[in-house]
Amino acid sequence: MLAHLSRTFRHNCGFRQQCRRYKPPKSQPPPPPPPTLPKPPKKPQSFTFHDATWEDPYSWMSKLEDKVAMRHMDIYMEQEEKYTEAILADTDRIQTKLQSEMASRLSFELSTPPLRWGPWLYYRRVEEGKQYPVLCRRLASLHEEFISHKSPAAGFDFTSGKRIEQKLLDYNQEAERFGGYAYEEMSEISPDHKFLAYTMYDKDNDFFRLCVRNLNSGALCSKPHADRVSNIAWAKNGQALLYVVTDQKKRPFRIYCSTIGSTDEDVLLHEELEGNVHVNIRHTKDFHFVTVNTFSSTFSKVFLINAADPFSGLALVWEHNAPAHCIIEHHQGFLYLFTDASKDGGTLDHHNLLRSPLHFSSSPRIWETVFIDDPELTIEDVDFCKTHVSLIVKQMHSYKICVVDLPLKTERVPVHLRDIKPRYLPLPKHVSQIFPGTNYDFNSPTMRFTISSLVMPDAVVDYALLNGKWNIVQQQNMLHERTRVLYGTANATESPNIPSGTRTVSFDTEDTTADNDNLWNDLTEFYACDYHQVSSHDGAMVPLTVVYSRAQREENQRPGLLHVHGAYGEMLDKRWRSELKSLLDRGWVLAYADVRGGGGKGKKWHQEGRGSKKLNSIKDYIHCAKFLVENKIVQENKIAGWGYSAGGLVVASAINHSPHLFKAAVLKVPFLDPTHTLIHPILPLTAADYEEFGYPGDIDDFHAIREYSPYDNIPKDVLYPAVLVTSSFNTRFGVWEAAKWVARVRDNTFNDPERPVLLNLTTDIVEENRFLQTKESALEIAFLIKMMES
Repeated sequence: MLAHLSRTFRHNCGFRQQCRRYKPPKSQPPPPPPPTLPKPPKKPQSFTFHDATWEDPYSWMSKLEDKVAMRHMDIYMEQEEKYTEAILADTDRIQTKLQSEMASRLSFELSTPPLRWGPWLYYRRVEEGKQYPVLCRRLASLHEEFISHKSPAAGFDFTSGKRIEQKLLDYNQEAERFGGYAYEEMSEISPDHKFLAYTMYDKDNDFFRLCVRNLNSGALCSKPHADRVSNIAWAKNGQALLYVVTDQKKRPFRIYCSTIGSTDEDVLLHEELEGNVHVNIRHTKDFHFVTVNTFSSTFSKVFLINAADPFSGLALVWEHNAPAHCIIEHHQGFLYLFTDASKDGGTLDHHNLLRSPLHFSSSPRIWETVFIDDPELTIEDVDFCKTHVSLIVKQMHSYKICVVDLPLKTERVPVHLRDIKPRYLPLPKHVSQIFPGTNYDFNSPTMRFTISSLVMPDAVVDYALLNGKWNIVQQQNMLHERTRVLYGTANATESPNIPSGTRTVSFDTEDTTADNDNLWNDLTEFYACDYHQVSSHDGAMVPLTVVYSRAQREENQRPGLLHVHGAYGEMLDKRWRSELKSLLDRGWVLAYADVRGGGGKGKKWHQEGRGSKKLNSIKDYIHCAKFLVENKIVQENKIAGWGYSAGGLVVASAINHSPHLFKAAVLKVPFLDPTHTLIHPILPLTAADYEEFGYPGDIDDFHAIREYSPYDNIPKDVLYPAVLVTSSFNTRFGVWEAAKWVARVRDNTFNDPERPVLLNLTTDIVEENRFLQTKESALEIAFLIKMMES
């Protein structure tokens, strides 16, 4: 009893002591106030054009010469930067995780795959700690004896004690010459391998400067020295260089010839005085001729210059009474013309290959069609070597590469392609694009191609056209964390389960799919790729490609990201992008809409989505988005849009038409204010820009521009989706377009903190730095994930 009382006493005393020590929990700090929405000043300005008058409160943002306006712009941009940081502050952790995922997938190629030309192997490599690459070469005979994967920078054969690598151009040193920024537009090595001609961007003056470097001494040549250069082509086996310069409006209009090593002034070979005529030059693959293309909105012409005697004049070999795409090659006494020009003076929905004897006596020159049209198969591109012509062909949504012997086995043309029994090269499944390599060596029977797919990292492949052997010379393996480098060999971490080296296949079949997808690092075991045809508002069938994770496909919640471009007749970028793997593995669906205006279905498809018909691009995109939802491919209210440049215009306009359809969108350097940009261009525009988006001087085009313009058609009093707009002061469509659009969206629509409209500014160096690219991509994807989960 006493013991019990003693224990009770001690317990109560302890309890009282605990009570005295007990402190009530502190109240949680109040949540931070919501970030302040940026409010740029409004300075309404009235505009009148044709029969329309409108007011723009933010036109001051594009007045780059107004110091007061630019000061206000700086303040506003700072506010936008802080606002975006505050809104996305709670995504810091997921951004870090995403960036880590993306960085781990970066391909760490120390070298581009060497390209053989004559006795040399040319390649670019990155030295440790340097931002820009170095252009190098080594003799092919020595390359087989010495390959260093970990340190190709050494270029040293420790067995013989000889340095076998020659540095040709260090772009880090070029960056020092050009104000810390190195951007090369083009480069051409002379056919005698003695000189390198290249053009570097002069950021301060906004033009490209021509430089020529002696490859033996490494020194810059004193001439030619020219600014505003748009094209270059070698002649006289490397003893002369032809180049094209532009006028103040960036129109290529003059061709000069410079004799290397001579002190004489450069000679003007050709000049186009008409302000709407453009000039372009290129050498034929065999370096026998330089072709000169002159073109405007009403005609196209091609001239030949004898490369052995560039001062002998220009000879007209082809002309057409309409703008047309045309490339001429020379092969053993024949000129070959690859063009989309039609015989009746217009343009075709596809390209044809024509030929004509080099020495043709009558005038005008007669061109014969080589292959009979096949409605089920179109020729997308051609490439020549001494013994073969390779054709990239498209059949429905499938791409193939076929090889035809040269000279042709028949004297009479045209012929059916199948009748001359072309040989087809092996390809993986789901090829989305094929790009010919530079293939400089005309005498080599080996051709290089880059094979792209939505479910496979890009593969750089060498095909031996004589015997069917093929070799993947560079491709990242997403599963085994290694990249093939330096002519098909692999580094020490290569998985032994993935075969490498040379493969041989039969040429005699049209079934071009390789037997073993593992040879291609194909990811179809993990990701599926489906194809759909979507009926648009007028019955046009729009190709829609969908990619998703097989492991995540059956989950109930499937957000989707719908990509688009739809301009200039360009193909939608449907390559594997390693950063988007982070979305696929989180159950997202990636979709790609080949809307009109792009190049998905030929020339007519492009024409049906440009100028006054631009609304077709936007309506096609909307119908593709609805298709994804209605067919339960993407969950309703879980679809996001993604558009770059002109693709940003399509997405923004689609949101104006159907704001309820989208939950979020990412617009990268978008074209958002076509009315003002086309009427009052701040940066020079080309004829192609006006043909693409419309001539405001034409009243019908002007009304069409006003109708599709994202900035001029933002609906009022609606709930807009969350939008992240990425732009820069140095993009073609300046930051003022993005800033104006963001400000007006906030003015016109309901302000919902769960659906913010954000402006994110980037810098020039993002394009040059892969790790900064992953940071930007991580921010964009974190934004999308947050908006879908809100």
